[in-house]
Amino acid sequence: MGVSLFPQQESKMQNFSELPISPYMKERLAAANFSIPTPIQAAAIPELMNGKDVLATAQTGTGKTLAFLLPIMEKLLAKDAPGIAALVLVPTRELAMQVVEQFNILRGKRLQPAALVVGGLSEGQQLTALRRGARLVVATPGRLEDFLDRRLVQFSALHTLVLDEADRMLDMGFLPPIRRITAALPKERQTMCFSATLEGTVAHLVKDYLRNPVRLAFGSTLKPHENVRLQAYEVSLDGKSEMLRRLLAKESGRCLVFSRTKRGAERITTNLSRQGIHAAMIHGGRTQSQRTAALTGFQRGRYRVLVATDVASRGIHVQDITHVINYDLPEIAENFIHRVGRTGRAGGSGLASTLFLREQRTELFQLERTLGIRIERMPAELGSSARNETLRGGSAVKNDPVPQGLNRLQAPLKRKSVQLPGEFLQMQMEA
Repeated sequence: MGVSLFPQQESKMQNFSELPISPYMKERLAAANFSIPTPIQAAAIPELMNGKDVLATAQTGTGKTLAFLLPIMEKLLAKDAPGIAALVLVPTRELAMQVVEQFNILRGKRLQPAALVVGGLSEGQQLTALRRGARLVVATPGRLEDFLDRRLVQFSALHTLVLDEADRMLDMGFLPPIRRITAALPKERQTMCFSATLEGTVAHLVKDYLRNPVRLAFGSTLKPHENVRLQAYEVSLDGKSEMLRRLLAKESGRCLVFSRTKRGAERITTNLSRQGIHAAMIHGGRTQSQRTAALTGFQRGRYRVLVATDVASRGIHVQDITHVINYDLPEIAENFIHRVGRTGRAGGSGLASTLFLREQRTELFQLERTLGIRIERMPAELGSSARNETLRGGSAVKNDPVPQGLNRLQAPLKRKSVQLPGEFLQMQMEA
């Protein structure tokens, strides 16, 4: 199956108030400060409201979560019947938790809380939510398959299935449980598939489970956003830590630093702490409570720097990440796109810096060729007048051996009250 089988669909919707939805949902959207839809929301929501299957590909950070939640909530409001009516399958428990959080922000008092069905958390609480009559289930394939095998959940009343981050689920080996789960669902249903790419097994999945879907595609999913500036610094192995410190000192907003390994993430975080920089870390070796605490602290401004492995390269949405720093080159080119996609979201601008060793020049060239991009090479000496002119828009500044901006890293940011639409943190296993 090729992309060309389905025509591109567009929408002229400029405001959520234009949607033919209930006054209740309009009030809930307004209360959550949702007014102007993203392009994928504007195009997908009307089609989904009309009951059509939808296949959507888009870059990360485009607001796909709200695009499928809003039509589901309208259906739940229109028909208050017992039983599980909608199922959202996602690759990781953290993404599942954030989808549930988004639903709970919007549902108000007229809709039951969603049931979370994932590994690594209390099974008892999850079963309690199901027994209390949850009509929306957000699940990872492994745990849900286990519940089905034990006959702890049934879907005879289901009318909507969402496959979110479908390519990521398949990359993680979830195709067999997905097939077993879908076999237990009613054949007459609406199916939505959201994916960053449409290749290989994803195309087969679409062919098997979607009926005459409306095809939506927004921009290249294999290139960074145009509003993210890409730059790279050639450094020595001994100079990476100092370069990281200087890059962080030049930014006043939140920074996300990527390491290739868990041990590397721990070493980076330790070094930053020794320098008086408040940093948290997330990787596959951390417990659920540790990962949750790190993300929450980053979101609320207790930490200005979050150090992560590629478990966080997809799906994380934290307001105002101004700078992504690739301390290590990613193992595969696609991970570069997902890392860089954490900044410059929802129309904002961002900066992505990559550190590489002399012997990694060929590796960086190959990454550029694979993705069809050009990463600007920058002078390695941040203290040089040439570098400072670049950062200050051409105005030379005094060369400071210890950048004054470093002091900003030591004070937590003031907490902002923000809603986090669209995609959220997903991390389960180390790439």
